Amino acid sequence: MPLYETVLIARNDVTQQQVETITDEIGVELEAAGGSVKKREYWGLRSLAYRVKKNRKGHYMLLGLDAEPAFINEMERKLGLNEDVLRFMTLRVEAIEEAPSAILTRKSDERERSFRGPKPPGRFDSGRRRGYDDREEFRARDEFVRDDFRAGPEE
Repeated sequence: MPLYETVLIARNDVTQQQVETITDEIGVELEAAGGSVKKREYWGLRSLAYRVKKNRKGHYMLLGLDAEPAFINEMERKLGLNEDVLRFMTLRVEAIEEAPSAILTRKSDERERSFRGPKPPGRFDSGRRRGYDDREEFRARDEFVRDDFRAGPEE
C-alpha cells in the first residue's frame, strides 16, 4: 500500500484530548480498512500565519499512514466536514521517517537555547541613581584634571 503523511490543524478552542480523539477515529477506520498508522506526532498549539475561520492559533497533528487511495479520499472528505478541523493536507511519500520531524527537533533546540544567562546592566538598568556630576563630560574632565595636576616627587 502507498504511504501518506497528513497534517491537520484543529481549532484552538478544542482541547488536545479532542484532537487525539479525531486522530483515534482516523486510526480505527484505517485499521478496519486494512491499513495502519505508522507515525503520529502532536506538534502543539501554534500560531497560524493568518486568520483561518476567525482563529489565530491551531492544534497541529502529523499522521504517517499506510493506506489505500480510496481511504485517503474518504478521510479527507470527513475531515472537511468536521467543524473542529480548520485545514488538512495529505501528501504521498516514498517512506515515513521514524525519527522525530523537523518541527519537534526545532522546538527542542529552542528550549535548550532559551536561557542566555543574566542580563548585563544596561544604560538605564544599572540600579544606581545618577546625579548631576555623574554625566560623562564631568567624569572625563575630572579624570583629566586628576591626571595632569598630580602632586608627587617628580622634581
